[in-house]
Amino acid sequence: FRLFPLREHGMNWRARPLTCQEIQAFRKSKEVMDRFIRAYKLMLGFYGINLINEETGELERAENWRERFENLNRFSHNNLRITRILKCLGEMGYEDYQVHLVKFFLTETLVEETLPNVKRSALDYFLFTVRSKEKRRELVHYAWQHFRPQSSFVWGPRDKLQKYR
Repeated sequence: FRLFPLREHGMNWRARPLTCQEIQAFRKSKEVMDRFIRAYKLMLGFYGINLINEETGELERAENWRERFENLNRFSHNNLRITRILKCLGEMGYEDYQVHLVKFFLTETLVEETLPNVKRSALDYFLFTVRSKEKRRELVHYAWQHFRPQSSFVWGPRDKLQKYR
């Protein structure tokens, strides 16, 4: 059994992808969803992040963020796990959580520059797990605003980014 199951195969080919019926059953079970949020908080803690609002999905750096970010910067396999977690959040109906987690990583990589080795994954993968087209557009615009040099930003059409909002 996977901690963050998806409807697609991951690195473990023995793990069976979820079915739509299983997802619906999970989403209807308070016990399963409570366990899912506990697992999410556990993984966030491992990455040096705290979930500060379970209603909205709002996040902040944990006290031990420096040492945990060092781990994130050193081991790129974490980026695959984060992508899986983001996709699973979408499957389980936590689209707002997706937005907060992606924005957290965009802020840390592009604004704070604390996670330079996560930047490509945040832009190439994390951003595009967000299910809401509108929220994804907002995040792409946010990334564009903070990306340097802006002329090298390839994750959205420049003319649309300039006119956005």
